Amino acid sequence: MINDSPYHRVAPGRSPTRREFLWSSGGGLGGLALAAMLGRDRALAAPAAGAPAPRAKRVVQFFMAGAASHIDLFDYKPELVQRNGQPSDFGEPVEAFQNGLGPWLRPLWEFRPYGRCGKLLSEVVAPLGDVVDDLAFVHNMTGKSGVHSAATLLQATGFQLPGFPGAGSWVSYGLGSLNDNLPTFVVLPDHRGFPSNGVKNWDAAFLPAQHSGTLVYPDADAPIADLHPHRAGDYVTAGGEAAAHRLMAELNRGHAASREGDQRLDARIRSYELAARMQLAAPEALDLKSEPEHVMKLYGLDRGPQAWPKEINAEEETWHFSRKCLAARRLLERGVRFVQVWSGNDNSFPRRNWDSHEDVKRDHGPLALGMARGAAAFIKDLRQRGLLEDTLILWTTEFGRMPSTQGGKGRDHNPFVFTNWLCGGGIRGGITHGESDIWGYKPLDRSKPTTVYDIHATLLHQLGIDHTKLTFRHNGIDRRLTDVHGQVIRELLV
Repeated sequence: MINDSPYHRVAPGRSPTRREFLWSSGGGLGGLALAAMLGRDRALAAPAAGAPAPRAKRVVQFFMAGAASHIDLFDYKPELVQRNGQPSDFGEPVEAFQNGLGPWLRPLWEFRPYGRCGKLLSEVVAPLGDVVDDLAFVHNMTGKSGVHSAATLLQATGFQLPGFPGAGSWVSYGLGSLNDNLPTFVVLPDHRGFPSNGVKNWDAAFLPAQHSGTLVYPDADAPIADLHPHRAGDYVTAGGEAAAHRLMAELNRGHAASREGDQRLDARIRSYELAARMQLAAPEALDLKSEPEHVMKLYGLDRGPQAWPKEINAEEETWHFSRKCLAARRLLERGVRFVQVWSGNDNSFPRRNWDSHEDVKRDHGPLALGMARGAAAFIKDLRQRGLLEDTLILWTTEFGRMPSTQGGKGRDHNPFVFTNWLCGGGIRGGITHGESDIWGYKPLDRSKPTTVYDIHATLLHQLGIDHTKLTFRHNGIDRRLTDVHGQVIRELLV
């Protein structure tokens, strides 16, 4: 609750106005809701007393589903090179998810320094070397579970159990929209399917339903399902559809008037109204063919789809991931607040996800190179458009992978330590925060790990939100994205 706003002070004996009520209530975030109602970011000359000054307006979350291997991509461990093939000894009992406690396994690609900061990156993510001075790496991330479903939910929602809003839903609830004709929170799934938990990762849960993520498939003929009338409805005219919308709006208002406080009805009305507005705005926003040739070349999309072989290959992965990145940029510059981009959600064999139990090099290689090409192009594109300064990018995965082998070529789950990186939106680039131990098995300083709560607290802070005050009353508890945890990681901030 924002108690120190002037709108909160009401003279004795006088009932508060609607504006005053919004400032003093609304599940702990009425003031931020009012900010959206009064004209988005321009309505308030300054944030409420004690609130952080916003450095970012929008967020992009890259999520590598299946658990990307930190020690093969970003977190170089020379000790593993020296001890490669020797029996692993962690100095303590280890409960592996599968049979993943074989000999030590060196990084599967060579590392070399990039940028002015000299950050060591694997050759398989070499395209990120062009933007590494903009990136801040966190190498001491820890999770709570080595099970994909629970670990994915934790990184996506802040809780291991289903039934809690995704981070994008909290941002949508807290800040509202920058464009009433497009969704506030958009999800770009992997074209092959959903990650563990499916829609539960981006559902609004107990928040008002309009804050759920809207699914968009940039590769599909119809990127947004059911946005336009079915082709069989060729008898529908523009005038007839407009008249139907007016009639439905009138019926909805009458229905809502007799059911005050029914959030489900309000959310459904809002979604229908948004869908109508999106019929004009969304096709233009997702028209990637309108991009100039030099932009398509930047993203590696100038050659078009090839007759790809059945096995995984980097060109195909670049095509799909870069298209999502380009669509994300177009959505962001048109006012979408939060875009979530997923990579790798297919359990066929050979794997096309990051869960590399059998062969890390075969599975990670194309996925990592495709991701690095798309993400690097995305960062360059944002920078040249002046959007990087107020767009925060978060790269994450549900956990890491073990430094020991599974079956000779694979790696088992490692929830004990993994890597995130952040960029833009007031994040200090070219730095590393936190270290893993010599094996990449656990944090070097086990007393000071970094958790998803710290990442979420930092993300909200950069958006101008105190994570302890972004709350919603549910089942008698003031719930928040960071639960009862989280500290802003000041070392990451400009």
